[in-house]
Amino acid sequence: MIAVILDGIVLGLQFGILGVGLTLVYGLGGVLNLAHGQMAVMGAIIIARFIDGGVHTFLAVGIGIVAVAVLGLVLDLTLMQAVYREDEEGRVLLGLLLMLGVSFVIDGVLEWRYPIEALTLRVTGDPIQILGVAMRRGSLVASAIILVVATLLVLFFRFTTFGRATRSVIQDEHGARLVGVNPAAVRTVIFALSGLLAGIVAVTRAMTTPVDSTAGIGLTIFALIVAVVGGLGSVPGAFLAGILLGIVNTVSAFYIGSYVTTIILLVVAAVTIVVRPSGLLGVRSS
Repeated sequence: MIAVILDGIVLGLQFGILGVGLTLVYGLGGVLNLAHGQMAVMGAIIIARFIDGGVHTFLAVGIGIVAVAVLGLVLDLTLMQAVYREDEEGRVLLGLLLMLGVSFVIDGVLEWRYPIEALTLRVTGDPIQILGVAMRRGSLVASAIILVVATLLVLFFRFTTFGRATRSVIQDEHGARLVGVNPAAVRTVIFALSGLLAGIVAVTRAMTTPVDSTAGIGLTIFALIVAVVGGLGSVPGAFLAGILLGIVNTVSAFYIGSYVTTIILLVVAAVTIVVRPSGLLGVRSS
């Protein structure tokens, strides 16, 4: 049982960093990025292609992560500008339609050009004993990377001027504008940051399981579930939900079967919406 829970924590950390990128974009712009998983997969395929071309792994990883961040930046400066001009329901609906279209385009291109391409990053070395359980080095390295990124995110949003500006926009965009914060600039930077986090998801995921060109939809679904359970707009909520859902996922897969794990996660999300619509750490509407 300990081994199952430890595997769940490893998976949960990956779920958490996946959900953070999506929840930040929604908290700032009211847009659910339904292409988030596809962006991560695109980063994975870019990295795999560069490695196949003889580029050093670390350089290929850097190129892939930066490429996805640039994609996020481009999307914000182009398609998202029309979305941000809408109000309330119009923004949500237009954002859903546009990002769903982007996800279809990325999926189509990847499955057309690289149908059998996959990214696998092997971390060599003997397993390490954790609480009496032999853990693969790849799982531990991936978890360490995510914990470092999570710590940096917490420090960034809590102690930097831009981080505080971001939190102010999430809490009250109009109030933030009145005190001199530029919500448009904040959204642009955070959309690029969301892309960067998607790239990190691809890298850490590839250390534990291959990331192929068809993985985008599954990653997007997981990101949505994590964001909803954790509370849309809440970074700590995304990590808490990610770890809890990761444990639920591995336990249910071990005792029931992997074919029903997604259904169980969706049920957990539905129950959360009914019991606490704002999510575990989301802000309740007044």
